[in-house]
Amino acid sequence: MTETAARLLSNWIVAQVPQHANWLRQSLEGLAQGAPDRDLYIFLGLAPRKLGKADLVLNAADLANANAARAGWSPSGWSVDGAARVLALLTATSNRPFAERFKDLRRTSDVAEMIALYRGLPLYPEPEALDFEVGEGLRSNIRAVFEAIAHHNPFPQDHFDDHRWNHMILKALFVGSELSPILGLRERANPELARILVDYAEERWAAGRAVTEELWIPVRPFADDPAIRDKLADAIGKGHLTEEGLL
Repeated sequence: MTETAARLLSNWIVAQVPQHANWLRQSLEGLAQGAPDRDLYIFLGLAPRKLGKADLVLNAADLANANAARAGWSPSGWSVDGAARVLALLTATSNRPFAERFKDLRRTSDVAEMIALYRGLPLYPEPEALDFEVGEGLRSNIRAVFEAIAHHNPFPQDHFDDHRWNHMILKALFVGSELSPILGLRERANPELARILVDYAEERWAAGRAVTEELWIPVRPFADDPAIRDKLADAIGKGHLTEEGLL
C-alpha cells in the first residue's frame, strides 16, 4: 500500500510541477538510500520553496486511485508541498524506528509541516507506534492541526479506541469544527458518546446557545436508550429539539 501511495503522490506532484521533477527524483533517491536525517529535514524545509504551496490538482480518477491504494484516503485539499513532505517520509529509510523520526519532526515543525505530517497518518508504517504523537496533535490548540487528524482521515476510525474517539468528537464541538468530515461518524457511534453529546447539548441549551444538527448523527442509533430517551423527550417538550431533528 505504501509503495502505491508514494507512487501516486510522486506522479501527481511531477504532473503539476514538471520543471522540478529532477530535483524531486534526486532528492528522493538520496532519502531512499539511507541519507542522514539532516537531508530529510532539508528536503522538508525546501519543499514549499522548490515546489510551491498551490493546492494539489486531482480529478475523480486520482481520488479513486487514492482510495484504492488505502481505503478512506482522500488527498483532496492537500497542497503540493504538503504532498511532497508526506512522500519524503514514505520514501526515507533509516535504522531508526519511524515513530522516533516522526516525533522529532513534530517537535520541530511549523504549522504547515505539522498539518502535512498528520494528514499522512493513514499511509505510514507502524501506526500503533504513533499513538502518543497522535494524542499530541489532538490536544493542539491550532484547529487546522486538529482537523488534519480528524477530517477526511481514516486513521482515527481505524485505530482509535472509543475513549479517544469520543474525546475527538467532543473536542471538535468545543473548537467549532464540523463533524460531517469525520470518517466513521456513524459507524463509530457508541452509547457512551451518545450520552456525552446529549449532556453537552443540555449545557448549551441551558446557556441559551444553539446546537449543531450534526451532533445528532452519532446520537440517533441510541435514541431509545433509557438514559437518553427521557432527556430527548424533555428537550422536545421545551422546544430545544424537534422530532424531525432526530430522524
